[in-house]
Amino acid sequence: MPSYAGPNPPHRSGDVAGTLRLLAYLAVALVLIVLDHRGSWLDRARDQATVLVQPLWMVAGWPGQLADKVQSDAGTLTRLTAENARLRNEALVNNARLARLQAVSAENVRLRELMGAAEQGGLDVQLAPILDIDLDPTRQRLVVDAGSGDGVHVGQSVIDAGGLMGQVIETTPMHATVLLLTDASHALPVTVARNGVRVVAYGTGQSDRLALQSIPMSSDIKVGDTVVSSGLGGRFPAGFVVGTITRLQPDDSRAFLVGDVKPAAQLDRGRNVLLVRAVAPPPRPEPAAGADTQGEGGDAAGTDAGAPDAGDGPPPPADAATPPEARR
Repeated sequence: MPSYAGPNPPHRSGDVAGTLRLLAYLAVALVLIVLDHRGSWLDRARDQATVLVQPLWMVAGWPGQLADKVQSDAGTLTRLTAENARLRNEALVNNARLARLQAVSAENVRLRELMGAAEQGGLDVQLAPILDIDLDPTRQRLVVDAGSGDGVHVGQSVIDAGGLMGQVIETTPMHATVLLLTDASHALPVTVARNGVRVVAYGTGQSDRLALQSIPMSSDIKVGDTVVSSGLGGRFPAGFVVGTITRLQPDDSRAFLVGDVKPAAQLDRGRNVLLVRAVAPPPRPEPAAGADTQGEGGDAAGTDAGAPDAGDGPPPPADAATPPEARR
């Protein structure tokens, strides 16, 4: 019997069932399409489904939003960091420039004060920059950038806008060493500007204090009095401000007073000093008009009275004044 006369293969029945399901699905789809076209009820269903699915869309978009935010924040942080560094550098530079300008302004003010003090006092001075300063308690000195080649000499007084600072004790062709008033080995004759009482100011090794010793209890000296150089000894010109008395008290013996003087000069600051070359003499007081007239009359009378004596000399003896014929 031929092989083709056998029964149908079993897979044919499966194909028919699949075809029937497909036709059923197509029919359902056509029905739904017709119903949606006529009643639009699927649109409402889609809208409601969209509302329900909206949170899922939001959750699904979070990873992308997070990545964008991280990228944006990273770029913003980098930009802000660079801008912050730039602004910090600019602030440092501006602060340095401001500090420099303030220092130059302060130095300009000090120079104006120095020159103003020299002009007001009628002084012939020389401006000298400070190269080095030594404020050790045992050694109070400074070195200035002017020496014997510039006309500086030993014993020359040194001042600033406040008052007397010290004197030149050593010179080289280029530099000079100044002994400050506060040096422990220095002593300066001073007078009280208010009444002329003479005392001596001693260095203490401290840049802000001079010492007064052996002041009689009866002396008219008060706290707050200004002391000036007296000119005694010929070392310092008279009239330079030395300082202000800040303390007075009896010594251990209770027989004399001791005190402290705050120097008027700024010994621990400044970059320039003035070397005094010459001091203008104080103006002579003009005499009153009556005194001038009386003085001129007295001078004339004295000249007339003394004229014969000056011109003729002593009177000749009688024999010399009488002729020989008269004597016979």
